[in-house]
Amino acid sequence: MKSSSSCGRCSSNYSRTFDLPEDLEDATEDYGVGGAMLPIFLNDLRRNNGEDLVEVTLELDNDSIVVCSISPTPARDENNTTPATPIFERSQSLTSRIRQFPWLRSGSPRTSASEVEERAMTAREARRIKAKLQRETSSSQRALTGLRFISKTTITNDTDDLWRKVESRFHSLAKDGLLAREDFGECIGMVDSKEFAVGIFDALARRRSQKIARITKEELRDFWLQISDQSFDARLQIFFDMADSNEDGRITREEVQELIMLSASANKLSKLKEQAEKYAALIMEEMDPENLGYIELWQLETLLLQRETYMNYSRPLSTASTGWSQNLSSFGPKNLVRRASFTLQCMVLENWRRGWILLLWIMAMASLFVWKFYQYKSMAAFHVMGYCLCTAKGAAETLKLNMALILLPVCRNTLTWLRSTRARSFVPFDDNINFHKMIGCAIAIGILVHAGIHLSCDFPRLIHSSPEKFALISSDFHDKKPTYKELFTCVEVVTGICMVILMTIAFTLARSRFRRNELRLPAPFNRLTGFNAFWYSHHLFGLVYILLLVHGTFLFLTQKWNQKTTWMYISIPLLLYIAERSIRICRSEHYSVKIFKVSLLPGNVFSLIMSKPPQFRYKSGQYIFLQCPSISPFEWHPFSITSAPQDDYLSVHIRTVGDWTRELKRVFTEVSDSPSVIGRAKFCKPGHVDPRSQPRLLVDGPYGAPAQDYRNYDILLLVGLGIGATPFISILRDILNNTRAVEDQSDSVTEMSQVTKSEESWNSFTSSSFTPASSLAPSGKKKVHRTKNAYFYWVTREPGSFEWFKGVMDEVAEMDHKGQIELHNYLTSVYEEEDARSTLITMVQALNHAKHGFDILSGTRVRTHFARPNWKKVFTKIASKHPNTTIGVFYCGVPVLARELKKLSHEISHKTSTRFEFHRELF
Repeated sequence: MKSSSSCGRCSSNYSRTFDLPEDLEDATEDYGVGGAMLPIFLNDLRRNNGEDLVEVTLELDNDSIVVCSISPTPARDENNTTPATPIFERSQSLTSRIRQFPWLRSGSPRTSASEVEERAMTAREARRIKAKLQRETSSSQRALTGLRFISKTTITNDTDDLWRKVESRFHSLAKDGLLAREDFGECIGMVDSKEFAVGIFDALARRRSQKIARITKEELRDFWLQISDQSFDARLQIFFDMADSNEDGRITREEVQELIMLSASANKLSKLKEQAEKYAALIMEEMDPENLGYIELWQLETLLLQRETYMNYSRPLSTASTGWSQNLSSFGPKNLVRRASFTLQCMVLENWRRGWILLLWIMAMASLFVWKFYQYKSMAAFHVMGYCLCTAKGAAETLKLNMALILLPVCRNTLTWLRSTRARSFVPFDDNINFHKMIGCAIAIGILVHAGIHLSCDFPRLIHSSPEKFALISSDFHDKKPTYKELFTCVEVVTGICMVILMTIAFTLARSRFRRNELRLPAPFNRLTGFNAFWYSHHLFGLVYILLLVHGTFLFLTQKWNQKTTWMYISIPLLLYIAERSIRICRSEHYSVKIFKVSLLPGNVFSLIMSKPPQFRYKSGQYIFLQCPSISPFEWHPFSITSAPQDDYLSVHIRTVGDWTRELKRVFTEVSDSPSVIGRAKFCKPGHVDPRSQPRLLVDGPYGAPAQDYRNYDILLLVGLGIGATPFISILRDILNNTRAVEDQSDSVTEMSQVTKSEESWNSFTSSSFTPASSLAPSGKKKVHRTKNAYFYWVTREPGSFEWFKGVMDEVAEMDHKGQIELHNYLTSVYEEEDARSTLITMVQALNHAKHGFDILSGTRVRTHFARPNWKKVFTKIASKHPNTTIGVFYCGVPVLARELKKLSHEISHKTSTRFEFHRELF
């Protein structure tokens, strides 16, 4: 046991001069207590010349000096006033000097185990002092806002309101006025993290020197006040106490491992739980370089503060904040009139293509309605049935137009071809399904007007008309006034009623609640929901068009064939649609593929790698339809292509969410001799497999999609939710392939120039007329790959989802030497990074990536973020980095997030010089 002397204090205006001997290294032992570096230290203090002061607390311990603390003291000027700004640079300099040079070492040559331990303790103490000063003087204090025990979503400004909710849950859970330890989590709002809540309970109970299983409401109130304390130090102490189970003020490797397992359990990360021992050793290696076997509270705090440093392994997403403020201020008019004018201008720029199409459509319907209205107003029948007849016939004319137009948005081959023409610059092909739905709504309104007025107004007026008025149109009814029953049972009305019934069925089953199987119906009505019901019911329109032709042929008041215009409206669109379906049938027979590989992946996903049919050309972002005749000879289902156009195979990733996909998975994984592989898909050269035992798979496509237009933008923001990442995997690979091709061409051109540099004539020829063949398009024009940067955000709920494209992620990270692509993975099943339940996981993740270069959850080089992205922050940072640029935003996922991203695209475009154009993937 060493005896400790009393502590002395000295200030930085120490006046004695110390000089360093020339033979410093050899003369260390000649100096007494403190070693040769102590005079250097005191000389450094003397150079302040009274400008700033520090207070140094030293502890004399036999033959060594231990620095207890170093803190600045306010200096006094001549007027005995304190300067406004304290100086911390000298203190930091001293701390660094202490850490780098063991000047506290005794001059004694003795070396023993106790001295080694002393040196380790001294080194740790020096690190503690530096960590304390860094927290006080650096910007790291911003990181101290984390480590919340209460979820961010439940935090409100009214703390009393939060306690009332906890109190209410206490009354419902407590028995005999006592709350059980197991119910503590549910009571404070940690319903899904009861084990973690029990750890908090035990830590707070140990503070009371109690080991209790139940608590009263007063004790619960005390516990609640501690975990809801907004002080970072208080939250850090609770977190430390959770690990320090023996209350000795130290955390061992076993206790760190136990806390990691607790955090992994709270976030349902079974893989991380299995490797808790490995990651506990990683933390101890970083935080305990002295190998003392434990870490203390200040070291845990240091690890939290250094988290951002560890995380800064990737390329920065944003530029300086001044760039954003400049971008924002330059495009934020303060004048109300100018702001309204600017907003109107942006709306016109964003919607002019939709606007002129809708305007043209509405004008066409209005013109046809007015033309037919006045045409029948001048006929004799007007004197019998009045304006009811004119209105019904005007609605009928719009119905003919819309029944023709509704086929055009679903002629996928035609739209795919038009996307490659100049028409894409003024026609919004991305909105084809929305336009299809709008026309359907117009048809429903037209039917109500047309059929409703005929049945409720025209027919009663006709059968109750006077003989004199009926005589005006008697020739159209064979000179016999019909009864209501005769009118109701005639060909015109029967075909009309049949069409209404069929279209009602198709319209109803096409609603999203039916199509997406969101509506739960009892058997056997449950067969009316799902994609199959939507698919088959839409084919009832084949009968509708036949009935429409019959209905348009048998008309009461029109006898001449050239005045019966129904066939004129629908003939061309109908023939075009029939041709498209015929092409699909013929092409699918020609595009029968061979399966090279089937990979079963986590999250009910499997991938198919198949042969590329002859003459099958596609662009990244496009999709194909698949049909398996052994499952159904009629059903076709769309899937995004995940392979790149340059690959010699096709690949798709399919999630089993319906009957057809589940059956397809069963067929290709349970069939004998199937080349199925359990694991993640690798984009390697496929092997040859005997196809005789494989089920037949037909391919139709490729078809155009919004994502294929990514080449029109210099900067891309790609957002995929879950399996919605599939369209963008092909894009990422294509960008890298194009970049690599351009680099290879540049290298070859440079090499050729060097070889022929001595021949001036040949060099002149090559510089003026030589163009690499690989850079030429089929038309002879040079291909231009506009995309310079891409930001890919993949948001998923299941950690296993990262296995789907693990190979692609690593390939992108390995090939992308220029920082062209930024990959961001988000796992929403884990609590946000500032939550106490994920704090330790975040630290382990950052530390492991900094040391080993890969993520602990995805197993790739791409770091996984927790919870959902802050999309507004994402947009503003990208806008800051790319001012005066048009950025293509491509999204594939649920409609809820689509609305948020679209709104942000418009909002940030209005506020900055960066314009975001939003595109959503629809099938």
